[in-house]
Amino acid sequence: MVVYLVDDVYANDIAQEPIRAGFGRGLVEAGKRDDNVVGICADLTGSTKMDDFAKNFPERFIEAGIAEQNIVTVGAGMAAMGKVPFVSSYAAFSPGRNWEQIRTTICLNDRPVKIIGSHAGLSVGPDGATHQMLEDIALMRVLPNMTVFAPCDSLEAERITLAMAADSRPGYMRLAREATPIITTSKTPFEIGKAYVYHEGKDVTIVATGTMTYQALLAAKILAKDGIDAEVVHVPTIKPLDEETILRSVRKTRAVVTAEEGQIAGGLGGAVAELLAENMPVPLRRVGMRDHFGESGEPAELFKHFGLTGMHIALAAHDAIDRK
Repeated sequence: MVVYLVDDVYANDIAQEPIRAGFGRGLVEAGKRDDNVVGICADLTGSTKMDDFAKNFPERFIEAGIAEQNIVTVGAGMAAMGKVPFVSSYAAFSPGRNWEQIRTTICLNDRPVKIIGSHAGLSVGPDGATHQMLEDIALMRVLPNMTVFAPCDSLEAERITLAMAADSRPGYMRLAREATPIITTSKTPFEIGKAYVYHEGKDVTIVATGTMTYQALLAAKILAKDGIDAEVVHVPTIKPLDEETILRSVRKTRAVVTAEEGQIAGGLGGAVAELLAENMPVPLRRVGMRDHFGESGEPAELFKHFGLTGMHIALAAHDAIDRK
């Protein structure tokens, strides 16, 4: 499959936009396509980019106030009546604060509520550890019936939003706060449950999700200078995981690095480790948060401090290759 990315992923002046802006556009379009799409927010309408939906469809929008448990339980009730609710807050609070309500009212009843966790990861920056949600992938991946998404840029977030609206299952999408490089185009494919090879290679597989896919591409460029041909597999759907695409790449490279802006325990790194342990044990290095909370600081310095840059991924790739 041909995967279309921007002409120069490595350009210094590559266009950037907050990933959450794509969600805002996608939600408005989903509302136009389906009158059953409704929005519920926990007093963060502008921050989570639900404001345009609220303006376009005021009769289908509920401002619940600072009540994260309420937004998901109300969403579950509306879903039982045939609506397609999108509920949004900061990821630190949803699913961070209301996980039990998500488990019981949404997943146990298999209701198609779409949970949008904004401001996820280290890129929340100066707000610090309390607001830097790093455990959400693990929390949501373990729930039966739940699908889990992490878009790499704003355009993919828009496509994922539309796909979630049309899907009959519960869903969770994590969104970063800061502007991030736009690496996809209108022709870049997205399908729930599919991973995509964004850079072909034969020496090591880099499996990345969310904002770390761009860092993985930077790592591939760094590794090329060392004579290493890295394959970058972008995983926008963490659950269900595209096992076939990942294993096909690993059969060729026999070494793997995972990269995510979250805890490697239970996150994408955990999911890939489980997959490889059961099917194809090979050297694996995981790049992400290692049993540590975030800290206050600018996003770029936090990524460097915690080892979430392209250079750190490249170093992990060297180590994985050395262990073949």
